[in-house]
Amino acid sequence: MSTTKIFTYVFLLVSLGLAYFLYDSIKTKIDEEERIVTMESRIIEKLKMIREAQISFQAVNGKYTNNWDELISFLDTGSFYITERKETIIQLSYGADSIYLEIDTLGTVQVIDSIFTKSKWPTFDLQTLKYIPGSNGKEFAMWADRIEKSGVMVDVVEVRSIAPVNPARKESNEINTRKPLRFGSRTQVTTAGNWE
Repeated sequence: MSTTKIFTYVFLLVSLGLAYFLYDSIKTKIDEEERIVTMESRIIEKLKMIREAQISFQAVNGKYTNNWDELISFLDTGSFYITERKETIIQLSYGADSIYLEIDTLGTVQVIDSIFTKSKWPTFDLQTLKYIPGSNGKEFAMWADRIEKSGVMVDVVEVRSIAPVNPARKESNEINTRKPLRFGSRTQVTTAGNWE
């Protein structure tokens, strides 16, 4: 066998090895990005559920909660009042209006049946609401309080993932969309998520 054939076979094997290594490294990166996107979409869905729960809690109780047991108990046993509102406007003789308001309570509806319908949230599970998907039982960090904004006391809430799937998501990032997934704010009156 000539040295040319030996070099040809050696270079063929080396090029096949390099091609496989290149393919494997690209595929691994693509697979990891797909895993991150899938896991973050599950976390975002859970954060949207928690946001709906917090907004409902605030509507009924007048404040947000930072206690998981209180929020889960509210979702499990709480109810909304169904009301009917009637306004009667009476014209006064001197041109002003007088408004008579009558609010009638028609009944109640369970919170869980009202906001977590199977058609809207098919994967809703009350017992796992506080756990971050794919984190081996870690809970979302939940914070709620009242702050002063423009001389008025307002309720604020923030719920965030303490176990980011994407290693690029760090609390030290300046850009809010590069921080761990969250909704709400400790300093602003908002319930918007940083993925929106």
